[in-house]
Amino acid sequence: MFELLLTMLERLGIIVTIAFVLTRFRFFRDMIYSDQLARKQQYVAIGFFGFFGIIGTYTGLTFSTDSLQFYSWALEVSSDEAIANSRVIGVVLAGLLGGKRVGFGAGLIAGLHRYMLGGFTALACGLASIIAGLIAGSLHKRNRHVKLRSAFFIGAGAETVQMLIILTLSKPLEKAIALVEVIGIPMILANGIGCALFLLIIKNVINEEEKAGALQAQKTLRIADQTLGYLRKGLSPESAKEVCSILHREIEGSAVAITDRTHILSHVGLANDHHQSGHEIQTTITKDVIDKGEIVVANDRTIHCAEEDCPLGAAIIAPLKQRGKTIGTLKFYFRSEKEITHIITELVSGLSNLLSNQLEIAEADKAYQLAKEAEIKALQAQISPHFLFNSLSTIISLIRIEPDKARKLLVSLSHFLRQNLSGTTANMTSLNQELKHVKAYLEVEEARFVDRLTVRYMIEESALTVQLPPLTLQPIVENAIKHGIKNKDTDCIVEISIKRHSNGTLVCVTDNGSGIASDRLPELGKTHVSSQVGTGLGLYNVNRRLTMLFGDEATIHINSVLENGTTVCFLIPMWRIKI
Repeated sequence: MFELLLTMLERLGIIVTIAFVLTRFRFFRDMIYSDQLARKQQYVAIGFFGFFGIIGTYTGLTFSTDSLQFYSWALEVSSDEAIANSRVIGVVLAGLLGGKRVGFGAGLIAGLHRYMLGGFTALACGLASIIAGLIAGSLHKRNRHVKLRSAFFIGAGAETVQMLIILTLSKPLEKAIALVEVIGIPMILANGIGCALFLLIIKNVINEEEKAGALQAQKTLRIADQTLGYLRKGLSPESAKEVCSILHREIEGSAVAITDRTHILSHVGLANDHHQSGHEIQTTITKDVIDKGEIVVANDRTIHCAEEDCPLGAAIIAPLKQRGKTIGTLKFYFRSEKEITHIITELVSGLSNLLSNQLEIAEADKAYQLAKEAEIKALQAQISPHFLFNSLSTIISLIRIEPDKARKLLVSLSHFLRQNLSGTTANMTSLNQELKHVKAYLEVEEARFVDRLTVRYMIEESALTVQLPPLTLQPIVENAIKHGIKNKDTDCIVEISIKRHSNGTLVCVTDNGSGIASDRLPELGKTHVSSQVGTGLGLYNVNRRLTMLFGDEATIHINSVLENGTTVCFLIPMWRIKI
């Protein structure tokens, strides 16, 4: 009995080999991790495990009940013989992994084959194979992996059931009893161990592959995080050097290089004495990658380095692309071609796609910034004629009655317009310059109000260095005069406040004018507002530029009460303040 057990355990080496081969098949991985197989997958699994059961039969030992001897291979079975085999392993695993239908189908194939071989246990063993498939299939659990302990007990239990069926159906009974006494315990233990071992091999191989894939994914994400900041600046010698240093540190290789279409941008690692930044691309194989846009593995016969003693004997050269066009290459060097594995090749291919995508993002960011700057320029340009028309109307009204004052205002207006024009060509200006701009504007506006207008300044000098978009403050002050105090006959007050705040610099313009209706406040600064006296375009443009440059923190806030004045404030965030 013990010798039989050892022999059957030795035959499990075949099971181990089959288990390893199975891990190469996609359908088997699906069986391990899928809740339910598609119909086609079920048919494939039934055929495979049924064939596996047949192999388990043929690799068994033939036992003669007359001579009580075992024969090595079960190729033929006489009427007094039976087979000690591992057929149940394939059938049980079919049911555990695929469910009742797969277990029954595999058991039917393996059972019919066993029945056709003959022997006094043919019917019992054939029927037992089908029952084993049904038992295992009934224990198949969706959303849960099969445990090794469960596989052992189910395999041993299925073999125990087979022994009972042999005792029940096989004739003569004396031979059946003699057979079970000899092969019963060895087959129960061997098939239980075989089921567990089969599952262990499969899980270990698949888990190791998944672990390796997870590590590669983790490494790729780490590289992406480190390189994104540099490649957002575009492909240049400086960014290429930083990226090459990161890749050389993260990937096991002799050297890493990045080129554009004509020159080496950076080379980090071995052979940097003759593979240098700024040198022209010399190898034909690199030029072929640029022309064809396909990854290439080069060896010492195809690299063609000009230096005879170059330690770099192999390389993977991958294209870097933008908008489908190759703009350069990513090159990983190794000492020999033996160091280049399939995993390394796939990793380099993935990294070239990653870096290409980052360069695409950099290009998109650059285009977005240009578009945003163009929009800001357009918004700034809209403000100049808006003020010009109001100023000319004021001067025209003074020409007849006070020509000297009109002349002085024209000089002031000329000075103001020059500042206004320079504002449309600048990205940022200081609050100090904005305040001077407003004061020039108010010199023109005070002529309209004669002695009715008083301007108060509450200014913290230290806050005037803050940078903001040009032509931001003047439209707000203009609104205070044009819409706030326009209809007041006396005591018109406009107060300009610029102060340090805990979150930045707070700028407010307050008037004591007619105020704004509460139902119109939510719309102001957010969109164009139609009314009898204006469209709200100036305030909308200012708010748009502030939020585009500084974010929602800089959104204009308006507090107003009818007949009690209006206050318009905005905040320049702390992170924008230059100290």
